[in-house]
Amino acid sequence: MAIRSQSEGKVWGLCRMPFWQSSGAGAAGGGSSSNNSSVSLTHHQHPTSHGSGRGSLGNGLAMQQKGSGSSSVSSVARSLLPTRRRLRLDPATKLYFPYEPGKQVQSAVRIKNTSKSHVAFKFQTTAPKSCFMRPPGAVLSPGESIIATVFKFVEHPENDEKQDQKSKVKFKIVSLKVNEPMEYVPELFDEQKDQVAVEQILRVVFLDVDRPSPQLEKLKRLLAEAEAALETRKKPPEDTGPRIASEGLVIDEWKERRERYLARQQVEGVVDSV
Repeated sequence: MAIRSQSEGKVWGLCRMPFWQSSGAGAAGGGSSSNNSSVSLTHHQHPTSHGSGRGSLGNGLAMQQKGSGSSSVSSVARSLLPTRRRLRLDPATKLYFPYEPGKQVQSAVRIKNTSKSHVAFKFQTTAPKSCFMRPPGAVLSPGESIIATVFKFVEHPENDEKQDQKSKVKFKIVSLKVNEPMEYVPELFDEQKDQVAVEQILRVVFLDVDRPSPQLEKLKRLLAEAEAALETRKKPPEDTGPRIASEGLVIDEWKERRERYLARQQVEGVVDSV
C-alpha cells in the first residue's frame, strides 16, 4: 500500500509537473510578453511624442510661412493698386484732334485739381518737335481747373493711304504736390523726381471734320472756353485805386482839383481887373 501510494504520488507529481511548468512558463511568457508589450508600448510612445513635437513645430513654421506669405501677398496687392490721382482729366484718356493734313490743329483737355493741396502739373510728349502745349504746366490750387490747349501738326499720309484714326504720338501728364502757392517753373519736377506721379497717358485720336460726332462738338466747346479764358488773362486788371504816373505823381482827382482851382483863380483875376 505504501508502495502504491508512493507510486501514485510520483505519478501525480509527474502529472502535475508539466502543467505547473507550462503554467509557469506561460506565466513567465506572459510576464515577458507583458514586459515586452510594455517596452514596445514605451518604445512606441516615444516616437509619438517626438512626432507630435515635430508636428507642432511644423505647424508653427507653417503658420509663420502662411503669415509671411499673406503679408507678402498683401504688399504685392498694394503695389498693384492704382495710385490715388491728384488731377481729373476731361477727356480722361484721349486727345481728340480734327484730321486736317498739312495743317496745325488743336485739341483741349480740362484739368482739375481734386486733391486738398496745391498741385503742379506738366505736359510731356513723344513728339516735341511737332507738338506743344499751352500752358506747358501750371500750379493749381485745391478745386481749381484749367483748360490746356494742345497743338499738333498733321502730316500728309504717305502714298495716299487711308486716314488713320490713331496716332503713335502720346502725351503724358505728371503731377507734383507743392506745399504752398507758387509760380510754375519746370525745375520743380527736376528737384523732386521721387515725388513726381504719372497722372495719365493720353493717346491721340483723329476726328473726321466732315462727320459730326459728340467728341468733335465737345472739342469745339473746350477750345472756345480755352480761347475765352486766354483773352481774359490778356486783359489788364481793372484799376480800383488812384493811378500813379511813372514819376510817382497822382494824376486823377488831385489833378482835377488843381485844374478847377486855377480856373477859379483866373475868373477872380478877371473880375478884379474889371
